[in-house]
Amino acid sequence: MTKRVSMPAVTVHGLAQAEAALAAAGPRGVLLLSGRGAAGHAGPGWFLALVALAAERHPGVPHAAALDCADAGGAALAALRAGARILVLDRACPAFPAIAAAAAEAGALLLAERPPSLDLAGFDARRRRDMAALRAWLATEAPQAWPKPPSP
Repeated sequence: MTKRVSMPAVTVHGLAQAEAALAAAGPRGVLLLSGRGAAGHAGPGWFLALVALAAERHPGVPHAAALDCADAGGAALAALRAGARILVLDRACPAFPAIAAAAAEAGALLLAERPPSLDLAGFDARRRRDMAALRAWLATEAPQAWPKPPSP
């Protein structure tokens, strides 16, 4: 039986969004998901540092980070080398089987599609309706079709 993610996903594009998601997450936590293809655009180091800083500013909040590689196999391998523990890679990527093997060897989780998430593009924590939407999303049950993130 496959274990499932017990936390909802939120797509973050910057530090303020990651911090808002962690601040609103509560004890269930949150899966911080990068924008589509962020591994190839901004590189894995940027996203991993963003999540680490947000987590440092919100200690004790359960969270995981998933880096989207789109269909870029090279970006996925670079993300694994950088220490990413959850990757999203389009199953149509020709290197998917090899990257799945590399992820398994590294103890990382490779997802063939993005989990459902609330995209925080345009989000502003000063707007009451934005914060209400974030809190409502985080209060919903996480989709049950996603594997449990690996332990760090």
